[in-house]
Amino acid sequence: MSEISVRAGGAAGDGIASVGETLSRSFARMGLHGFGLNAYQSVIRGGHVWFQARASDRKVHSQGDACDVLYAMDRQTVDIHLPSISPGGTVVYDPEKFAVPDSELPAGVRALPVPTLAIARKFTPQSILQNAAGMGATAFVAGIPLATVQQVLTESFGRKKGDIVDWNIGASGEGYRHAEQHASVNDHAVKPGGPPKLLMTGNQAIGLGAAAAGLKFLAQYPMTPATGIMTWLAAHSRELGIVVKQAEDELAAVHMAIGASFGGVRAMTATSGGGFSLMVEALGMAGMCEVPLVVVDSQRSGPSTGLPTKTEQGDLNLMLGAGQGEFPRAILAPSNPGEAFHTMLKAFQLAEDWQTPVLVASDLHLSENLMTVDRDEISLDVEVPSLYTVEPNGHEYRRYQYTDSGVSPRALPGQPGLMHIAGSDEHDERGHLISDTRSGVPLWVSERTKMMNKRMRKLSGLLGATSAPGLEGASPSEITFVAWGSTVGAVRDAMALLGERGVPSNLLRMETVYPVHGAEIVDAISNAKRTLLVEGNFSGQLAHLLRAETGVVLPHRFLKYDGEPFYPMEIVGKAMEVVNG
Repeated sequence: MSEISVRAGGAAGDGIASVGETLSRSFARMGLHGFGLNAYQSVIRGGHVWFQARASDRKVHSQGDACDVLYAMDRQTVDIHLPSISPGGTVVYDPEKFAVPDSELPAGVRALPVPTLAIARKFTPQSILQNAAGMGATAFVAGIPLATVQQVLTESFGRKKGDIVDWNIGASGEGYRHAEQHASVNDHAVKPGGPPKLLMTGNQAIGLGAAAAGLKFLAQYPMTPATGIMTWLAAHSRELGIVVKQAEDELAAVHMAIGASFGGVRAMTATSGGGFSLMVEALGMAGMCEVPLVVVDSQRSGPSTGLPTKTEQGDLNLMLGAGQGEFPRAILAPSNPGEAFHTMLKAFQLAEDWQTPVLVASDLHLSENLMTVDRDEISLDVEVPSLYTVEPNGHEYRRYQYTDSGVSPRALPGQPGLMHIAGSDEHDERGHLISDTRSGVPLWVSERTKMMNKRMRKLSGLLGATSAPGLEGASPSEITFVAWGSTVGAVRDAMALLGERGVPSNLLRMETVYPVHGAEIVDAISNAKRTLLVEGNFSGQLAHLLRAETGVVLPHRFLKYDGEPFYPMEIVGKAMEVVNG
């Protein structure tokens, strides 16, 4: 296996994300599988930020653990990340800025001083080009061809021409050649692995999947980490034929999306936990009026504004109970960008087929980090059927007609012969309200029960239309992991590490979190030798849901709520505790 991890660190404003993204894109151009972790603070300048670009000739699912090359733009980066460098690793730094004595280096780790500031001054008096020089040197050590890095740099500047592009190309080349003369390629350096791969964040994949599903209207208020969905769709709105509206707040955004969907347009909104908290009343209106609605909740650390730029899976209970009263919903949880693309196709189809809200549970780790996607995982050739098939028949249209499935005939509003009321109060089959003068009258008391039963019958349909969790991995197995969302990536990498240690494992992944596929879950858990729940929240919210719905108890739990993603080796450590317990 050929694999390398390159880590760059510095202060916010130093261009660390640009360095990491350029390296990640270069790896993807080399045909390698990759993952890019962008760890940043919620400040514009200052604080410590870092980026890890991992590449391999085999599929990787997370940022990994250690790094092989560390590019440090300040001394704090050395202090924080030096213990994470693997034996044979390299520290790239500028001796004009700070020193890295050999006595501080871990065994087997070497230092590569690069005069990044001096190189930068050859092109401009400003120091802004220092990261281009350092990136060039880092690329050499990592085994990336200079031509690949410079091609990515040129494309990154887009329409910008002239000195800016030339300076960056020149500085990266000087840094690369300096490394050639004073260092050797890292022992873990990678080689080209085949045709170029796609590289995207979860937010970009969500936007692309929504567009492929027929999205025509997005209303959203920017909130980290969901903002990238809006910015990506806005950047491509003309070519995709999508209206993107930045609303004044989350309440306006969700109501705009509901209104557009009611009017016959595939619509959605996206936010994080704080914004989703504001949307829940409107979610209930969509449930009562039976309007298709797709909402993406990209979770971050809470409560309140919590850690705005850190990840968590703490909103599951919120999504399960969002909206007053009871109404059917589905909660889907992709674990990587490829799955996110297909999840959006599924979300829109479910929302339309069952005329109800569908929630997509993302999180910061999925939303903002980069991952390679094989080109055959993405297909834009998606048929978007029309579900407005009701024709006027001379009778009063029963928009909320009682049916065995719970799904009633739906028509575009405003057509002659198909006029109807869609109110947020309880109603009869024709939409006439029963909430005021009729409530409490025996006839209409029973009507409420019948209408409620009709709506809730959709849950059975949603259960049949969603994917049941299945086991992936070894059989028989010493331990069965249970996970959902982006946490699945680190679990998959941990399973590979356990396999190398002779410990077979498998994974029960909850692609559909709700409705709960109880029979399949009970079967998988009852046949497991040991289980370990891996979940990014304090209370084990998925475990509580599974126990409530199925009676299944998951006694062993690895819960994390410090804002940081899961790392494969820490999952391995916890798994070994359970196995040896």
